[in-house]
Amino acid sequence: PTIVEVDLGNRSYPIYIGSGLLDQHELLQKHVHGKKVLVVTNTTIAPLYLDKVVDALTKGNPNVSVENVILPDGEKYKNMETLMKVFDKAIESRLDRRCTFVALGGGVIGDMCGFAAAAFLRGVNFIQIPTTVMAQVDSSVGGKTGINHPLGKNLIGAFYQPQCVLIDTDTLNTLPDRELASGLAEVIKYGLIRDAEFFEWQEKNMEKLMARDPDAFAYAIKRSCENKAEVVSLDEKESGLRATLNLGHTFGHAIETGFGYGEWLHGEAVAAGTVMAVDMSYRLGWIDSSIMKRVNDILQRAKLPTAPPETMTVEMFKSVMAVDKKVADGLLRLILLEGPLGNCVFTGEYDRKALDDTLSAFCKS
Repeated sequence: PTIVEVDLGNRSYPIYIGSGLLDQHELLQKHVHGKKVLVVTNTTIAPLYLDKVVDALTKGNPNVSVENVILPDGEKYKNMETLMKVFDKAIESRLDRRCTFVALGGGVIGDMCGFAAAAFLRGVNFIQIPTTVMAQVDSSVGGKTGINHPLGKNLIGAFYQPQCVLIDTDTLNTLPDRELASGLAEVIKYGLIRDAEFFEWQEKNMEKLMARDPDAFAYAIKRSCENKAEVVSLDEKESGLRATLNLGHTFGHAIETGFGYGEWLHGEAVAAGTVMAVDMSYRLGWIDSSIMKRVNDILQRAKLPTAPPETMTVEMFKSVMAVDKKVADGLLRLILLEGPLGNCVFTGEYDRKALDDTLSAFCKS
């Protein structure tokens, strides 16, 4: 496999990327230390990959016993009630502090399993096996775990790093087109905020990505993970730099919360949110109009939305954005593009009128 290292001192860990990695059982087993494993997955992924993962964990390793908990699939189940099912299973199965949780699924499963691992017995090991583009390029890396609250996305959670991330690119073969496109929103993000060369590569290769070309995808996942790993190693707990990974997410989270969790996929909301952040950056005079055009063009080629749902109002945006995690002392800080492609700022110092104008421009009422 290709290996990208997340450098966090004694909590460093590898990201393994490659085809057929679920068949290389020694990779997984190397990171399981106790005798008991709990695989957390969902109703969509379990019939496809659960047996394969159980085999990988137990092959030539008869001492290990594997339990599983199969959660309902979707963003609307990323809540306290569903999280409790993980704790219920862990406690009923008499798991101890030497156990390992394994997240097998997309971003929702990874976030919930990681949060459960952070809290169960005050912390047990966990492994990420992401099966969507979204999870492989972004959410499985870096230790952000958590659940949604009715009033806002990811408001309850913990920073808690996995033992490893195992990305078997073959799992993308069963991923629906809509989920595939959603994940590309985060790939595009890396180019915009810190890797102009990667953005230009995407502009040249978007059709290959949409056609699921394995080589193009392997490269996109690797380069995304390298970007994410570097940012996380420099600013694990988001005191500044890491916030830049949230380009488009302040508007995007407002769309997800206001429109209803799961109505739009996370990446779809982020795509529309990115267009809004870029529009605002342009209104502030911080970027050239050519960047605005290139962002719109690439998102459309990725079959992603470039405006919020028509039901979103200015008031809905403002009320949800008021509880955003990037608010500090009552001030909403945003990630905006500034200067040439590949540069951004995380700031609360912007003309409020530009924000109002952007919201008005994108909302019907």
